[in-house]
Amino acid sequence: MRFKAIILAGGSGERFWPLSTPERPKQFLRVFGGDSLIRQSVSRLEGLVSPEDVHVITSTALVAATRRELPELPRANIIGEPMRRDTGAAVALGVAAALGGDGDRTDEPAADETVLAFFPSDQMVARPVKFRKTLRAAIATARRRRTIVTIGIHPEYPATGFGYVDPSSGRFVEKPDEHRAKAYLRKGYLWNAGMFIGRAADFRAAFAAHAPALLPITSLRRFSPASLRCVYEPLPRISFDFAVMEKLARVAVVKGDFGWDDVGSYGAFDRYFPHDSRGNVREGPCTVVEADDNICVARSARISLLGVKNLVVVTTPDSVLVADKSRIAEMKKLFHR
Repeated sequence: MRFKAIILAGGSGERFWPLSTPERPKQFLRVFGGDSLIRQSVSRLEGLVSPEDVHVITSTALVAATRRELPELPRANIIGEPMRRDTGAAVALGVAAALGGDGDRTDEPAADETVLAFFPSDQMVARPVKFRKTLRAAIATARRRRTIVTIGIHPEYPATGFGYVDPSSGRFVEKPDEHRAKAYLRKGYLWNAGMFIGRAADFRAAFAAHAPALLPITSLRRFSPASLRCVYEPLPRISFDFAVMEKLARVAVVKGDFGWDDVGSYGAFDRYFPHDSRGNVREGPCTVVEADDNICVARSARISLLGVKNLVVVTTPDSVLVADKSRIAEMKKLFHR
């Protein structure tokens, strides 16, 4: 039974602005681990899948940059969405891409038995060997159970920015408020890592039952910008988590312990960079005097901090960010004014 991987890479660059931008969003950052995050996403699959069986769903504007970043992938395997419709449409398009397009698609029963795995393009995995072991277990579970499998991560705190899954019941729940997140931890729920594994037939069945507006995308044969635009314009903007996963009566869960990190905000600098004696993280020309617990990233002009606490200060050639560290999860507010 064949296995294929689909990388979802349609990020908009908001959470790490100004280091990331819509033209060079988070997945292209080389801040964490040397290689870009999207390069790491593909590299950690080595030994499990050949480059010919790795597909990337990104935006039309990022197709060229993605091809430069991943030259080993066939050009046709990198497909650009004409507009943002969230991960619901992206997963459906990934199903179609993995099963063939441009006239080469097969509708034989064997195609529906192909196991597909969907991965975000902008996460960290500290222990890739353990990741591959976990993924093999998830693939085997998908083949045996004939259901969609998610990888669950043991939660370190009551996060409100992640989905959760109950490993005993298979109940999937999206991002909770803090009160519910604390309750989920007490009950033994796991973080949803945003990785989904299943047979093509199971993804199609899930779309048919819970998101029928997205089902036709799974059977597309042509992926040109013009043809995709016609299909995408009337689609709902909804995540795969809300459209499908929360509605499934039960999902299969494989626990993962491989150093997973969503690196979802500048708070990741506190986890991955050294601190000075007063708790400051400094990258680039930063002068810090009588200041505590700041994140200072100077990519252009020198940054000088005097007597301040808990700030994130970032300079790039064309932008400056100054934010309270406790509010960096609210970065998107800067783009909706």
